Amino acid sequence: MALLELRDISKRFGGLQALSQVSMSIDEGMIASLIGPNGAGKTTLFNTLTGIYRPDQGEIRFRGRSLLGLKPESITGAGISRTFQNIRLFSHMSVLDNVLVGMHTRLETSLADIFLATKSFYAREKAARSRAQELIELTGLGGRESEWAQQLSYGEQRRLEIARALAAAPQLLLLDEPTAGMNTSEAQSLMGLFKEIMGRYVKAILLIEHNMRVVMGVSHRVHVLDYGEKIAEGDPDEVRQDPRVIEAYLGTGDWLKNAQR
Repeated sequence: MALLELRDISKRFGGLQALSQVSMSIDEGMIASLIGPNGAGKTTLFNTLTGIYRPDQGEIRFRGRSLLGLKPESITGAGISRTFQNIRLFSHMSVLDNVLVGMHTRLETSLADIFLATKSFYAREKAARSRAQELIELTGLGGRESEWAQQLSYGEQRRLEIARALAAAPQLLLLDEPTAGMNTSEAQSLMGLFKEIMGRYVKAILLIEHNMRVVMGVSHRVHVLDYGEKIAEGDPDEVRQDPRVIEAYLGTGDWLKNAQR
């Protein structure tokens, strides 16, 4: 059974058909990429998958369970966490507190525990901080715990978003353009992070990405959207050579040469 399965997902906004019968599946142990030109429907698909939009038709199943009609927080609780194309950190909160916020769906502390300051409250608080510290170290932000999120560089803020998403203990991690705005060295380092968290922290990753070196360097499977329709799917080599993909998005020689470096 696939970890995630989308069947014939369609979404319209007025006269715009943003998604048209998109189907795909993500298996455990897989890093998959979703690529396509701007306006192809990639982020709309993420928003539909995470409950921000409800599809006009189609089915979304996660671990065999339908996600249709669930609110975003319920989908997070079910085991799917995401980052956003535009960074959405709490800029005037510390790095540590931003990560702790990501744990709210997993904490079972009651109001009575908080007001009475019970032993279980302090035990959970200690465990949460320990877990947050682990994720901060994992994402290369060790030593920055007390700094405000806005004091971090752009690339560090991207890493903090990933740490916060991992704090929800997801099985499937959705990353929306995680290397956007990064230089080659930063993107290369983030590729290493993706591989490190696979299996150890999550069961699968699905990322939207325009950096073809990243896509071809980490993906087991690549899905291609164009004008809301899925036009291709396969391993990186298959997608790289697909004439429909070349025509719609990738171009010819320069892309191929750069992606293989």
